[in-house]
Amino acid sequence: ACSLMKVLANADRLMLLCLLSQSEMTVGALEAASNIHQPTLSQQLSVLREASLVATRREGKNIYYSISSQSAMAVMQVLHQEICNI
Repeated sequence: ACSLMKVLANADRLMLLCLLSQSEMTVGALEAASNIHQPTLSQQLSVLREASLVATRREGKNIYYSISSQSAMAVMQVLHQEICNI
């Protein structure tokens, strides 16, 4: 729980996981929806991959990201329900 909360303690990573909790997204779509610019976006996605919170799949030139951790998805669903839907 501590390691998950440590990763979630960054606003950019929290935003990315919030977006990914709604649907699988490409890097370009994440950049547009989050307003996080490419260098920072790549860095934060790397942290999420290293923490095994997101998975990737390639389709042509596009890389799609999705939440791969059931714990992270559960936390994001609660946060989305309690905070984002106010």
